[in-house]
Amino acid sequence: MTKNYTKIAVAIDFSEQSLKACERAVNITKEGGATLQLVNVVDTKSFGAITAYDLKYAEKLKEENLIKVEKMKSEVQAAGVANVEVVVETGSPKSVLTQLPGVDLIVCGATGLNQLEKMVLGSVAERIVRLAKCDVLIVR
Repeated sequence: MTKNYTKIAVAIDFSEQSLKACERAVNITKEGGATLQLVNVVDTKSFGAITAYDLKYAEKLKEENLIKVEKMKSEVQAAGVANVEVVVETGSPKSVLTQLPGVDLIVCGATGLNQLEKMVLGSVAERIVRLAKCDVLIVR
């Protein structure tokens, strides 16, 4: 028996895996009539302790990613999803994605753009599975 989800979040980092996750989330959303939330997080944690790090850089990335996600929103709506929300944040993807209010399913790719983090610290997907308070679907 399948659970009816009301709000589905999909993690978007523009990697091939996240685009596959978005496709899967679109299909699930259309089946159940849920709201789809496209979530992109500018990973400021990956900037590390670089003293030259400038908050303007993060804001610029956030603005650029917002444009890309808004384009994806139009494509998702054209594919038949009526209710689409866009969330673009800065910070740690692990934290942002596991603390989304009202979400009852998170869909994400098994791997993303940050291959170094996967080898050294563990993947964002793994942390979402461990920390999320809702169902999680990992897409390969």
